[in-house]
Formats: sequence, structure tokens, C-alpha cells
Amino acid sequence: MGSYDVIFYILSIVSLGAALGVIFFPSPIYSALMLAITMSGLAAMFFTLEAYFLAGVQLIVYAGAVVVLFVMVLMLFDLRKESQPFSGQKISNFFKAGIIAAASMALIIPLSTVFFIRTEKTKPVTTVDLAGTLFTKYVFAFEAIGILLLVVLVGALALAKSRGGTHE
Repeated sequence: MGSYDVIFYILSIVSLGAALGVIFFPSPIYSALMLAITMSGLAAMFFTLEAYFLAGVQLIVYAGAVVVLFVMVLMLFDLRKESQPFSGQKISNFFKAGIIAAASMALIIPLSTVFFIRTEKTKPVTTVDLAGTLFTKYVFAFEAIGILLLVVLVGALALAKSRGGTHE
């Protein structure tokens, strides 16, 4: 087993632990933080698999934009009042355990093939054509989405402050 394999398995364990933290932390902010750690761990796993483009997209789109979007939505709510009906009840804990069991069953077959069947490492596919198209033909749309996300962030902050959210 090479050093990349060891690093991959360590990152897998960290990502799975953070994913469980998303489910079991009672605070939505801590759950969003655990989601960011999970997404960053997945990006690092893509990096060890020499899928550099996927690692970058994972960090920028999911660990960056999606988690920021979740935090912006959380800022719109008064979490002191909203979390009381949903935390610590037996029914919600039952659903959490059911989700974990279903996810575990969905992982048994793919993980068994990873551990018991070894395949040769293939050369990664280059993304020169995709990058060329994105940054030449679609550069305006790419920049417009960035500006739109910035406007949404400022709007969510303004709404959270004016409507009595958690950051009043």
C-alpha cells in the first residue's frame, strides 16, 4: 500500500466523521461547518486520485458556494426559536438513525469492490478544452454568476439584520 493510499483512507475517515457530524450536531451552524469539512475532504481525495479539476470544482462550488448559501439561509431565521421543536426528540433521532443505516447499506457494495478488486491506475483526463471554452466563450456568464452570488450574500445579510435573525 502506497503513501497515497494511506492518505486517501485517512481523508475518507475524516470525511465520514465530518459527514456524521452534519447529521448529529444540534446546531445548524456547526452542521454547516462539518459540511464544509466534508466537502474539503472530498476535494482532497480527488486531489490524491489526480483529478485536479474535480478537486478545484469541489472546493470552489461545493465547499465554497453551497456552504455559504446554507449559512446565508440560516442567518435569515431566528435559530433560538426555530430549533426548539426539532432538537432532541425521539422521532428525529429515529429518522437520523434510519438515514445512517440507508447510507451505510448504499456504501457496502461500492466499498467492497474498492477493497477486494484492484484495478490499474489510469491516466487522468485533461480539461484544457473545457477550461478554454469556459474562460473564452462563457466568461461573461461565469463572471455574472459571481456578481449575482455577491449580491445575494449582501441581501441575505441585510435581511437577517433587519428581520431579527441570529445576527441582529
